[in-house]
Amino acid sequence: MGRLQHHHRSRSASSLARSSETTATELDARSLGSAAAAAAAEFVECPFGGVDGLSRAELREAAYEVFFMSCRAAGGRGGGLNYYPAGGGDSGGDGSPTIGAGPRGRTGMNVVSSRVKRALGLKARRSSQPTTVRSSMSASSSAPGSPGRMRAVRDQAPGSPGKPRRPMTSAEIMRQQMRVTDQSDARLRKTLMRTLVGQVGKKAETIILPLELLRQLKLADFTDSGEHHQWQRRQLKLLEEGLILHPSLPLDRLNAFVLRFREIMQAADARAIDTGKASDTMRALCDAVLALAWRSAPGAGPPGEACHWADGYPLNMLLYVSLLQAIFDLKEATVVLDEVDELLELMTRTWATLAIDKALHNVCFAWVLFQQYVATGQIELDLAGAALTMLTDVATDAKQLENHAGTAYARVLSSVLGAIRDWSEKQLLDYHERFGKGMAGTGIGAMENALSLALTTSRIIAESVPGMGITLADSEHDGGGVGSFAGDRVDYYVRSSMRSAFTKMLESELGQGNSMIIDRDDEPSEILARLANDAEHLALAERDNFSPVLKRWHPFPGAAAVVTLHSCYGVVLKQYLGKATCLTNELVHVLHAAGRLEKALVQMMVEDVADSDDGGKSVVREVVPYDVDALVLRFLRTWIEEKLRIARECLLRAKDTESWIPKSKGEPYARSAVELMKLAKATVDEFFGIPVTARDGMVQDLADGLDAIFQEYISFLASCGTKQSYLPSLPPLTRCNQDSKIIRLWRRAASPCRATGTSPRGGGVYPGQNASISGGNNPRPSTSRGTQRLYIRLNTLHYLLSHIHALDKSLSFFSHGRCGSPASSAAARHLAQSTHFEHSRAAAQSAIVRVAEVAAYRLIFLDSHHSFYGGLYVGAVADARIRPALRTLKQNLSFLVSILVDRAQPVAVREVMKASFQAFLMVLLAGGSERSFTAEDHAIIEEDFRSLKRAFCTRGEGLVAEEVVEGEALAAEGVVALMGQTAEQLVDEFGIAAYETTGAVSDRQQLPMPPTTRRWSRTDPNTILRVLCHRDDEVASHFLKRTFQLPKRR
Repeated sequence: MGRLQHHHRSRSASSLARSSETTATELDARSLGSAAAAAAAEFVECPFGGVDGLSRAELREAAYEVFFMSCRAAGGRGGGLNYYPAGGGDSGGDGSPTIGAGPRGRTGMNVVSSRVKRALGLKARRSSQPTTVRSSMSASSSAPGSPGRMRAVRDQAPGSPGKPRRPMTSAEIMRQQMRVTDQSDARLRKTLMRTLVGQVGKKAETIILPLELLRQLKLADFTDSGEHHQWQRRQLKLLEEGLILHPSLPLDRLNAFVLRFREIMQAADARAIDTGKASDTMRALCDAVLALAWRSAPGAGPPGEACHWADGYPLNMLLYVSLLQAIFDLKEATVVLDEVDELLELMTRTWATLAIDKALHNVCFAWVLFQQYVATGQIELDLAGAALTMLTDVATDAKQLENHAGTAYARVLSSVLGAIRDWSEKQLLDYHERFGKGMAGTGIGAMENALSLALTTSRIIAESVPGMGITLADSEHDGGGVGSFAGDRVDYYVRSSMRSAFTKMLESELGQGNSMIIDRDDEPSEILARLANDAEHLALAERDNFSPVLKRWHPFPGAAAVVTLHSCYGVVLKQYLGKATCLTNELVHVLHAAGRLEKALVQMMVEDVADSDDGGKSVVREVVPYDVDALVLRFLRTWIEEKLRIARECLLRAKDTESWIPKSKGEPYARSAVELMKLAKATVDEFFGIPVTARDGMVQDLADGLDAIFQEYISFLASCGTKQSYLPSLPPLTRCNQDSKIIRLWRRAASPCRATGTSPRGGGVYPGQNASISGGNNPRPSTSRGTQRLYIRLNTLHYLLSHIHALDKSLSFFSHGRCGSPASSAAARHLAQSTHFEHSRAAAQSAIVRVAEVAAYRLIFLDSHHSFYGGLYVGAVADARIRPALRTLKQNLSFLVSILVDRAQPVAVREVMKASFQAFLMVLLAGGSERSFTAEDHAIIEEDFRSLKRAFCTRGEGLVAEEVVEGEALAAEGVVALMGQTAEQLVDEFGIAAYETTGAVSDRQQLPMPPTTRRWSRTDPNTILRVLCHRDDEVASHFLKRTFQLPKRR
């Protein structure tokens, strides 16, 4: 093998810390690196099985011991074990050996000259410059006190601070890759030195290493007795696996040496055995091990010619695979070390001990590359390419070794090929799930690698491994053959994966079960419609992502995929159609979706087979059409009647159950309206989605039926009472009591102290006075639940109006767009210009005004009664002004704006303004016996009314224009102006108005009582009469008594 020499290690290999204190467990956790962890690598079961009692780390350490022994024992045949003296020379060595060194102490290997990496197609490393031991630890030793820094300081050559370290040797690289500690390495060197003293040229395969280790190492060589006992049990377990459990030669388990060995094993389980030279146990162990190891096969000659202790299957494979796994960088698990050539060359020295040859090496190397590719999440495609390259050599070996049946090679070959094929086909039989989410990056390459691995291993099995169920003539699976072994396999993968993907889609829609047959009746049409849409997307994904990859092996993979998908959907559709008796909305929806799917699939199939030799006739013949159009025309009118029946049921249900509580703040409408309009929209959409030519003549029938239902629902919305039901009854006309000026002054002065006075109407505090005394701080909105429900009705009416308009446009657009002949085009233009729901629109507009008016009167006269009509100016004008009522009004307006949609706010606020003005007038004209006014109160009343108007100009949020406020306030301002006139002026104006109204010709004629119309105005005699009734004035009282004999207030 040549002289021992130094070997440079690549940057990634040397970047790892050389700390002997780092445990194997910690290194295992870091070995895959962050990239593999991010890729969620999956575990691949080892094809060789395992050995009981030896962990993965213990097998790895045992493999290193075999490796080191084999290389050390070869020293007499051109390769030895040298040491660098500590601090000596330029190398700055630490006593670590170099294995297989060149003449000038370096390997001469670099990235470019790596023969193995070039042959396997592995990429060059980022840097080809060799790195030293010291530089490799510069990153980890930057932090003071870190382990890397301590190791760098420790390894520095004495007397030469800052002197560059020598490159790592191959032995150091291998020890580090195998994660062997310094203590274990030192113990191994010590044992081998003692064993090989005076035995230059002794063959490594003749050394039973575990036995030599047990002989040479004592308790003093270990940290404590526990470590020594655990190490001793590992060595004994390794001997048991190699000599008894998995021997290379047949063994009688009742052999005396076997029984003796088991007795020693049982004793060693309890405590460490004595391995001294004088120990009977050790002598018995040596006798048993030597007898078992130096056996010969029957008829192969006398015992003692060959040693067999680690060459039994699967122990030898597991040990050798552990060695091969050392070629991957511990930090970047997807990277093969640049020193792979020399490491593999050194590993060949273990072949004699492990009974490995070139053919077995090729199989194991292919497995290790494949296993690393999978374990790192399939992110490094070059690893799969390298595995495929090795499989090419495996195929050549398998053909050359024709008579390998029953041999260890046959077992290894079938196990490895079967494992690779099973994993690859598992990916490919469901490649939509495995690769569908990663096609943009490594997914395409990963799928190509899986295909290549599956086809390569399948072909090798078919050609060289009989009895595994695959032959080159095997094309008897779904879809038939397409002319080649690879094409047939790919066709099988395509159809299987497509069926699997479709089944998963169906299961996802059903929510349970794993059958392609629908066995539930809850919304099957929606399931089938969504399934058709998903199937179309699946076919598009197949065409765009997978078919380009599969065309390398299959002439028309896209056609095979869509035919399978068409058949799968046809099975479900056929069962659904078997239960249909009429053209329901659900059936139309399903048939429309199925027709669209079929059209898309057929188009994809035609495009895919266009370039094939026979035009894809074999695939086209598999398509069974759905025949969608033949089922639609007969039941079109029945469909319309059924839709209208469902809509009417929705209306009747709304009348019984609607509570006017919105679903959410984002949807402040009645739920029944949302349901009804969704149903109507779906009906219109589905109607125009029905592929029949006779549909356009029935558009008006559908519109008339919907219009009647809309009108009935609007009538239901508007049935919320009248505003008159909230107006208070007018009190009887009386004249004010006349009190002396002293009593008036006393009442006015005492009014702030009457917070607990009772109302003349039956007990309780005057609302207006209480609000005035308390200051009315932060009043809460007084909008009742009933008023809020009226707001929801308003929102619902606007919601209906907007959706009716949208439906009208849809009917006009679709009916116009689907006409073909000139006559039908003229009819369509007429239809588009007319409105299909004009009666519903008019009813909705009228209902909006009505409901807004009722809501406003309820808000003012019922919800705000305590602060407005029930409290304003009660007792004394100056003590019960409008400020508390305005605060409540502003809160109610803010609340109104927060509930109503934008379109409903202007009308609602305007109606609230009208109701407020009406309430203000009723306070002045029909306020009852609690209120009386004087001419001096006019200024206060006028100021309060201006404040009331300002509330709508400011708190109306710009919803009521100022000119509209002024226009609505004209009548009230005229009445307020009357409040400022003297009693004499009022009497004169009353007379003039009464004469004009009744047509009297003489002022001596008795005037009749003017009728109450509630249309208050300055020229209305009833209005002027009511101002006089509330005037606390002697002239007014005298006039009322003389003219109408009105009684005084009680």
